[in-house]
Amino acid sequence: MRRILVMLACLAGLLSAPGAARAEGTLTIGMTQYPATLNPNIESMLAKTYVLAMTMRPLTHFDHDWQPVCMLCVELPDLEAGTAVLETTSEGKEGIAVTYALQPEATWGDGTPVTTEDVRFTYEVGRHPQSGVSNFELYRRILELEVHDEKHFTFHLDRVTFDYMSAGDFRLLPAHIERPIFEADPSQYRFRTAFDSDPTNPGLAFGPYRIESLTPGAEIVLVRNETWYGETPFFERIVVKTIENSAALEANLLSGSIDMIAGSLGLALDQALAFEQRHGEDFQVIYKPGLVYEHLSPNLDNPVLADLRVRRALLLGADRQTLTEQLFAGKQPVADSSVSPLDWVYDASVRHYPYDPEQAAALLDEAGWTKGAGGLRRNDAGEPLRLTLMSTAGNRSRELVEQVLQAQWKQLGIEIVIKNEPARVFFGQTVTQRRFDGLAMFAWLSSPENVPRTTLHCEQIPTAENGWGGQNVMGYCDPEMDRLIDAIEVELDRDKREALWAELQQLYAETLPALPLYWRAEPYVLPRWLEGVRPTGHQGTTTLWVEEWRRGDG
Repeated sequence: MRRILVMLACLAGLLSAPGAARAEGTLTIGMTQYPATLNPNIESMLAKTYVLAMTMRPLTHFDHDWQPVCMLCVELPDLEAGTAVLETTSEGKEGIAVTYALQPEATWGDGTPVTTEDVRFTYEVGRHPQSGVSNFELYRRILELEVHDEKHFTFHLDRVTFDYMSAGDFRLLPAHIERPIFEADPSQYRFRTAFDSDPTNPGLAFGPYRIESLTPGAEIVLVRNETWYGETPFFERIVVKTIENSAALEANLLSGSIDMIAGSLGLALDQALAFEQRHGEDFQVIYKPGLVYEHLSPNLDNPVLADLRVRRALLLGADRQTLTEQLFAGKQPVADSSVSPLDWVYDASVRHYPYDPEQAAALLDEAGWTKGAGGLRRNDAGEPLRLTLMSTAGNRSRELVEQVLQAQWKQLGIEIVIKNEPARVFFGQTVTQRRFDGLAMFAWLSSPENVPRTTLHCEQIPTAENGWGGQNVMGYCDPEMDRLIDAIEVELDRDKREALWAELQQLYAETLPALPLYWRAEPYVLPRWLEGVRPTGHQGTTTLWVEEWRRGDG
C-alpha cells in the first residue's frame, strides 16, 4: 500500500510544477514528527521547538554567529553595564543578580500584555517539584525573583557561570490562562495545560504567528499574530504538516502538497543527496553541519548494559566510519563524545573507538557472554545476549542505521530486536519516562558550549517523583562527571574552562554514558522562490527568524 501511495503522490507531482508556490500568502512545511505537547517547558522535542519558535520567543538565544542575543528581552545583562552584579548568597557563596527588561510592546495574542506577572508564574511552575518541567535545574538556581515593575525584573542566581547573561530555557507561560490550571493540581498540570487542551487560544502566543487550528498528529495551521511587536511576517499563514514516513515526505514535496521540508525533522542526508541529484534544478538544498549528536542511549538500569565492557564492545563492534561513508557520503563525521568538533571546546585527543570486532569479542568473553550454538552469546545461566533497539518509526535513515548495527552486532553474537515507535510516542513517553529497556537511538540538538547538566548529571535522571523532569534518560551517575559539570559552569577563565572540558570529554569516552554514532549535517530542502531561511547549526531552529522569510523571484 505504501508503494502505491508514493507512486500516486509522484504522479500528482507531474501535474504541478515542482517548487511552485501553493496558495498566495501560504507556506506549507513538511516534517516527520508531531509535537507530543505544545507546552514550552515540558519535554524537549524538536518538533515542538520548531513550531513554538513561531508563536513565542525565549528570553535570550544564540544567533547565527553562535553569540548570545536578546529575543524577548531588551539587552543582555552585563557586569560592566551594571545590569549584572556580583553578590553573596545567604549561604555565603558567590552569586550574581542579573536584570532583564521585557520588550515593552510584547503582548499575548488576546491583547494581554506580556509582563513580569508571567515571569513570576513561570518561575513558580519551574520551582514546583511536581510540575514536570524539563530543565528544572534552571529554576532551582534562581534563588529569588525580584520584580521591579511590569517590564523589569532581576534573577538572583546561586552561582556565577560563564554564560550568566543567557536564559534561553526560560520560556514564558501566560499567567492569565495557565495559573488556574496549575493551581488546581500542580501534579496534573503537564496533562491539563491549555497549550494542549486549548491550543488555538490566541492568549498562548506572543510571537509573529499564533495557532489557528490543528489536527493532532497531522498538521498545525498558524496565522499572523496581530499583537506581534516585531517585523510583520511575509506569509499570512504557515501550515506545518506531519508526514512521519520520509519517503512519503519527499513524494508530498514533489506533488506540491508541501512547499519545503524542515531541516532537522525532514530528509536524512543520504535522501537529500539523492534528491538533489534528481531535482536540484527545481529546489535549493542547503546542507548545514551543526551540533546535532546522533547517539544510542542505553538504559543503565538494564544489568547487561550497566556493564561498561558490554557498552565498549558494542561501540568497538560497530563500523561507524564505513556506515557514515556508505550511507551519508562521509559528510557526517563519527562522534567520539557529546562535544562537536565545530565547538571551540572540542578536544581532538579524546579517546576514539575504531572498528575492532576482535577486541569487542574479547570484552564480551570477559563479561561472561560466550558464543554457543548458532553463534548467539549466552551467560552462565544460559540467558541469550539479546537487546532491544528503538528509534523513530518511519525515519528511513535511522532504520537503515539500525539494520547495519543489527547485522554487525549479530557477527559478535548479539541478537538485536528492533522495535520502533511513532515519534510522538517515542519521545512523549518511552524516552522521557525511561520505558525503553535496551538502546534508544535519537539525537541531541544543543547550543554552543552547552554544559550537559540536564543529560549527564546524577540529579537529572527522570523519575515519577520529579514529574519525569530532567533529560538524563540513561540513568547515568558518576560523581566525577558531576564535579566537572559543576566546575565548568562557574569557571570564567576561558583557558581553564577549556582544560575542564577536555577532562569531561575524556571521561565521557571512558565511561560511555551513551554510545556516540555521528554528527549530523542537516539538509534543508526549499523552493527556489523562498528567501531568508538561514540554518544556524545549533538548537536555535530557523523558525526563530521566520519573520525574515519571504517570497523572492527564484
